[in-house]
Amino acid sequence: MKNTTLTRCLAYAFSDTGGQLVFCVISFYLLKFYTDVYGISAASAGTILLVARMVDALDAPVWGIIFDKTQSRWGRSRPWFLWLCGPFALFGVLTFITPDLGYNAKVAYAAITYVVCSIIYTGINTPVTSILASLTSSPAERITFTSFRMFGSKLGVLIVNLTALDLVRHFGHGDDRKGFMIVMSLFATAAVLLFLFAFWKLDERVVETKTRLSIRQSFSAMKGNWPWIIIFISSLFFWIAFISRISISAYFWEYTLHRKDLIGPANSLDFASLAGILALPWLVRLTSKRTVWIAGLVGAVAAQFVVLQGIRQGSLPLVMTGWVLGIVLSGVAMAMPFSLLSDSVDYGEWKSGVRAAGLLTAVGAAFCLKMGSGLGGALPAWILDWYHYAPPVAQQPVEQSAQALFGIELGFIWLPAACYALAAIPVFFYQRYERLEPRIREELTQRRAAANPSA
Repeated sequence: MKNTTLTRCLAYAFSDTGGQLVFCVISFYLLKFYTDVYGISAASAGTILLVARMVDALDAPVWGIIFDKTQSRWGRSRPWFLWLCGPFALFGVLTFITPDLGYNAKVAYAAITYVVCSIIYTGINTPVTSILASLTSSPAERITFTSFRMFGSKLGVLIVNLTALDLVRHFGHGDDRKGFMIVMSLFATAAVLLFLFAFWKLDERVVETKTRLSIRQSFSAMKGNWPWIIIFISSLFFWIAFISRISISAYFWEYTLHRKDLIGPANSLDFASLAGILALPWLVRLTSKRTVWIAGLVGAVAAQFVVLQGIRQGSLPLVMTGWVLGIVLSGVAMAMPFSLLSDSVDYGEWKSGVRAAGLLTAVGAAFCLKMGSGLGGALPAWILDWYHYAPPVAQQPVEQSAQALFGIELGFIWLPAACYALAAIPVFFYQRYERLEPRIREELTQRRAAANPSA
């Protein structure tokens, strides 16, 4: 039976499209929403982003253990699409509702709704990664599924960035608070429908043990699992870089380049990353997973300096070239760990005898995403506050000082470049584990056949 049918691949893609319709608005626009729409200071907004993500990151292992203990007629990962899509949609909307409260109550409301939304996102997004190990045992097919997943993710990002701000203006009629509430309601409803489609069409085919893993057993899959450790370290720095770049990009386009009209179109160019993502199966066959991964990260660093040269020369075409290059190359670097996490699950099972797909993917993907996103959102916000960013008055932008403009450049150029470089360092040590994959796959197949002779 072929695992990578078009229907299954599209269902897997749509599982991430649904998540991005809500999470992308948070990643790209929540910081600016807090400072410029809801009236929260940059320092307070940055603290909310960090604290919320730190709390949320700590729940990743808890979710992972829950997933590893899950037993249902639908499998271990798949049922969570059904169970959590409604709560995720609800709190996605609540995060962008702006009740009239005192300042401290505003901060508390923003923090609570964002924390709960992020916790639920971990619960529904981690199975998107963990289910991959159950969809197929073939590393090549996992790359194919991952390419479709990234297509779905980027499609969600494209939809949000092409339409969100225009829809906010259309439905808000000058009231951005009302506009964001309506737009998030529309996106959240679409997310529910897409998750339900993924639940309907994705069945778990890789035979796993039916016993419930103890917490100690789940964590034993991490011990000595160096491929997973490499993925963990690199992913953490990657998400700090990626989120810091996009969370402060709106300030860059509006105040550094004085092109507020480019915020939506520039962010929608994130879809260009598919050029690299869809080429992943071919690139990996041509070279190796490690080489492709490193190329994406190092190339993302170089792209930051192309943007910097464009700023220095006052050249918008050069800025846009660097921006698009960064999108394409960071897309490659983003996609590789999602595929490799399933390989690290196999490595953990091969080494320890424990297949803890839920915990390894929850910590290796969700924890890194959430902690990296928290730092990636907080650090630029604190930089803005430190360099005295002046928020709009009555929704009208104000002239920024040279000091504030330097802070925007620091958060937009230098912070991402440094973190992309740090993310590349551990990847250089991945090759030896990649070479073990054929042996691991063969031995695991033999073990499963021996354990399930009737299968």
